[in-house]
Amino acid sequence: MQLTYAAASPFARKVRVLAIETDLIQRMELVDTAVLPITHNEQVNAFNPLGKIPVLLTDLGEVLYDSRVICEYLDSLHDRPRLYPTVATERWRSLRLAALADGLMEAALLVRYERAVRPAELQWEEWVEGQLGKVRRALMTLEQQAPELQGPLNIAQIAVACALGYLDFRFADLAWRHGAPALASFQAEFAARESMKITAPM
Repeated sequence: MQLTYAAASPFARKVRVLAIETDLIQRMELVDTAVLPITHNEQVNAFNPLGKIPVLLTDLGEVLYDSRVICEYLDSLHDRPRLYPTVATERWRSLRLAALADGLMEAALLVRYERAVRPAELQWEEWVEGQLGKVRRALMTLEQQAPELQGPLNIAQIAVACALGYLDFRFADLAWRHGAPALASFQAEFAARESMKITAPM
């Protein structure tokens, strides 16, 4: 398999963490590339018409995107306990938390692009605050639902940890741990996993 990714992408990190945790990383060729919304990366565009990463080329020559699809596909390939719960109530709870984490990442990435890529004179601060509002509300909800992040490893834990890791990487000034002790405790424990250390953005 071939995974095209960017080291700074929290979505790509989610895939790599899952691949490490399931020992599938050994079967992957990792292709690190840079993708910005204003540039054309033909290497990525050839696989994904949306020009987004991560992209997985399977052993059968099939192309998969986005991170949610790739993660669920990878979870079907290993013999370890499934990271996508199969029991209905657990599955929907896990998928909901993972979706919330993905939404947090999307909003944070949009703020990052606005501040780092768009010319300063064209930046829209009200729009930035709207996206940061999504991030803050997601954090509040995750703090309230932090007990649901306990238990056997699953996709929700991976997604939330990667989302919080991205905030630490790009939004240290947000100080998200303030007022979120349960979430901070979860992140401190999860970040100590070898998969998180290996994939930490630099």
